[in-house]
Amino acid sequence: MASHVDEIVRVLPELEADEDEGPQYSLTHSEETLLELYETQVLARTFDEKAISLHRQGRIGTYAPMRGQEAAQIGAAMALRDEDYLFPTYRDHAMYLSRGLPLSEVIRHLMGRGNYIDRQDEADLRTFPITIPIATQLPHAVGMGMASNLKGDDVVSMASLGDGATSEGDFHEALNFAGVFEAPTVFFCQNNGYAISVPRERQTASATIAQKADAYGIEGVRVDGNDVLAVYDVVNEALERARNGDGATLIEAVTYRRGPHTTTDDPDVYRDEDEAEEWTDPLERTREYLESTVGWTEEDEQAVRERATERVQSAVETAESESDPDAETMFDHVYAGEHPRYARQRRQVPDDPSLEH
Repeated sequence: MASHVDEIVRVLPELEADEDEGPQYSLTHSEETLLELYETQVLARTFDEKAISLHRQGRIGTYAPMRGQEAAQIGAAMALRDEDYLFPTYRDHAMYLSRGLPLSEVIRHLMGRGNYIDRQDEADLRTFPITIPIATQLPHAVGMGMASNLKGDDVVSMASLGDGATSEGDFHEALNFAGVFEAPTVFFCQNNGYAISVPRERQTASATIAQKADAYGIEGVRVDGNDVLAVYDVVNEALERARNGDGATLIEAVTYRRGPHTTTDDPDVYRDEDEAEEWTDPLERTREYLESTVGWTEEDEQAVRERATERVQSAVETAESESDPDAETMFDHVYAGEHPRYARQRRQVPDDPSLEH
């Protein structure tokens, strides 16, 4: 098994070219794909900034910022087909945007009024709710991949995880099952450098996360997580391998969490303030590529940002205009059917939970 763990896949160069001449690129993807990838990144960044503001105003609960990881999330999610399964984690707000979930639904979840589930067709759920416990979604993704093989479906499951998840038992169990049963599953690890406050080098002695794939007999690839085109290509290749019956892939997307772990975290306690300067902004890299290849202008940029701002504001207004869900909905989706304890528990629900607590 040849795992590409000593090299990093990159399409967009770092922003180190001569300022006068600027870098010269060749167009490697369709203009339509490029614009969709970039506009979704701008939308994600705009949403992220708004969500932090909403938390500070007490309008949503604790929020996990994704600034710096937009390219990784969007490049990966947009490579999926509509029928593929996605198992995100708690920071993957941009993945939901890429999968077409309404912004207002994401905000409803952050307000405690929803759970990211497609309410239109719950029987055909393809993008699953976020998982807060670390790595618990990984065995689920493998199980879905194994089920796909048994049913003969031409679909792939992808699980998103952080570098901290590789220290959990669920990670190892999932990769072992995926290897043994050749599950069509992609493990997309966003290595942002820290598991809350613990740096990667204090979690594992492995030189890379991607090389962990070798222990389970699956493919391992490292990719520049701030290069949206490289992520898009690498995930596409992994999905194609899975569809062709070549098994699972572990992708390590090397990126950087530019903000705190959550809005209740202070990263200055455990890392240098200027550390982020060592990393290029993924949006800047994509924008520079657009300027060189398709003639992207300041007017184009302004229009995209205005559209993103309008969409986010409209979504906030929609989410906040809706009433809180009925207390009875807390019993939905917990068990497949009616649990024997439900009758007693329902009697204990106050008539007005907002007043009786």
